[in-house]
Amino acid sequence: MPPFVPPPRPLVVSADEDLLDDVLRVLAAAGTEPEVATGGPALRRAHRDAGLVLLGSDVLDVPAVRALPRRPGVVVVAGAALTSAAWAAAVELGAERVAVLPDDEAWLAARAAEAVRAPVERGWLAVVGGSCGGAGASTLATALALAAAGSGDEVLLVDADPWGGGLDLLLGAEDVDGLRWPALCGVRGRVAGEALLSALPGIGGVRVLAAAREDPVAVPAAALTAVVEAARACGRPVVVDLSRPAGPDDAAAAAVLAEADLAVLVVPARLRAASAARSLLTGTPGEPAPWGSARLVVRETAGGLSAAEVAAVTGRPVLAALGHDRGAVARGERGEPPSVTPRSPLGAVTGRLLGALALAERAA
Repeated sequence: MPPFVPPPRPLVVSADEDLLDDVLRVLAAAGTEPEVATGGPALRRAHRDAGLVLLGSDVLDVPAVRALPRRPGVVVVAGAALTSAAWAAAVELGAERVAVLPDDEAWLAARAAEAVRAPVERGWLAVVGGSCGGAGASTLATALALAAAGSGDEVLLVDADPWGGGLDLLLGAEDVDGLRWPALCGVRGRVAGEALLSALPGIGGVRVLAAAREDPVAVPAAALTAVVEAARACGRPVVVDLSRPAGPDDAAAAAVLAEADLAVLVVPARLRAASAARSLLTGTPGEPAPWGSARLVVRETAGGLSAAEVAAVTGRPVLAALGHDRGAVARGERGEPPSVTPRSPLGAVTGRLLGALALAERAA
């Protein structure tokens, strides 16, 4: 039997005796004993190894603290609300949250207990796109997020189409407070997932990062990958709606498709849509195929191709066929989210997609 390896101790960095007493009391209640350091080699070593780093608000301007590299699991602890300058310093240090005592004692105790548990399993990533405009990719992406949330997971739904009107409309969350893409286009690298998710609008177990109707901006590839990675790293499943067809020069699309556990291409059952899908699946000579590993969902249309005919045109098997939902348009116009009940067309298809994701996870 391998020897028992104790979990890494939290690190507390503060010279404020009153604040330090409060933090140590909270950590003791959480059943963990921290290491306390304020500078020198001990600080750098403990900062690297600790499962959780608690920085007192009194040390945010200390040169030794500001020189530390960014890392996940950093929380700023304060005895009162921070000034704007202190908030800016906390952001620069990569803090996932500011905990103000005594109001946030319960949260801090839970966060400390979480830090000494085993790391969470990464969340899966599904990317949904359409072979042509109006394919219904946004509706399917929203439905997939809702279906996944129905199993108990909080899911992140990411809108990568800045000119699509905003996925918050499809969720019925357009009036829910929270950040939209214009506020996050500048994020890069490592982002604190819990803090990010808590800042986004949420409804029905789904957090949504949507485009802003009043200020549509292109989504940078670096920002998209940072947001997706932040959510997956803290165990949240992620659904990205690419919606518009993406060519090989679309860096944002290429970045998420390369990491996807499941890529889904929605193809209306029409000849031109199926032909466009074939181009996305096979690419052009000398160019990568952006959707080369995608699974097909055929959206049935009156008088259109059959699923077998779409498979013949594209050269790929069809994972699922999406039947017509007579109430979908009316629900959308009323601001109601898509129906994902087991007997609904979207519920049946999302069940197939979640099954495919489960198989991908077992094979990984």
